[in-house]
Amino acid sequence: MTTPETKPTSFWVRLQANRSWRKFIRHKPALFGLAIIILLILIAAFAPAIAPFGYETQDFSSIRLEPGANHLFGTDKFGRDVFSRVVYGSRIALMVASLVVVIELVIGVILGMLAGYFGGWVDSLISGFTDMVWAFPPLILALGFISAIGAGLVNVVVAIAITGWAPFARITRAKVLSMKEREFVEAGVAIGETDFNILIRYLLPTILAPNLVLATLTIPAAILMTSALSFLGFGAQPPSPDWGAILNEGREFLRDAWWISTFPGVAILITTLAFNFLGDGLRDVFDPKQTVK
Repeated sequence: MTTPETKPTSFWVRLQANRSWRKFIRHKPALFGLAIIILLILIAAFAPAIAPFGYETQDFSSIRLEPGANHLFGTDKFGRDVFSRVVYGSRIALMVASLVVVIELVIGVILGMLAGYFGGWVDSLISGFTDMVWAFPPLILALGFISAIGAGLVNVVVAIAITGWAPFARITRAKVLSMKEREFVEAGVAIGETDFNILIRYLLPTILAPNLVLATLTIPAAILMTSALSFLGFGAQPPSPDWGAILNEGREFLRDAWWISTFPGVAILITTLAFNFLGDGLRDVFDPKQTVK
């Protein structure tokens, strides 16, 4: 005898009851990534206490000093402590990446839910617009927007966000299309639930898990694109300690002062790898095709 299908609970409740959570605990790269991310958050939060100098503090008697006891990562062409600038740069990287992903998530989820639920001309219009945005290389499209609205960190956030929401819209639309014919949605329609209630109370909980995984995997891409734009001079402006800007400042001294560009580059590498490792672990947790041995 079959039992009637009930409305799904939130993915946090399903996560606690899902045996696949044990896969995350056994996923060593994911745990390593989570530990690095927590460390980065702490560094960003307590940057003034960790950094021995201000990121703007100049000392023209200590120009391009090699890494040592007084300056762990050496100094740059203005005598500024590279370690302090990298530490403060973690704030910019995490803040910008978080804002970008939140904006992308909101835009993508709203458009994807509308396209998948209403279908018809609404789906055709939104899907066509999504495909058009998807067709352009994100960096080129972002450069076009920044050229139109001007350089700056705020403009970088806007440019990256409005060019990178398409994956969230696509995955949300696909999930809504597969869920809207389920019995719990039909039951909601039968009892007179409004479209808004069905979207928020019935369908939204079912799309949070895949979008959470996608958001985790999108953060490193946002960090890389922010650094790339700052490296090209379109992002954070001097003396802001953005990792990409520090890379750009040190590129002319790669032979004589390699440390200026090396350490922010390593910070970008470690941060992006950490989020990718975490995203892989979360994908194992939430992917229903995964099985537990």
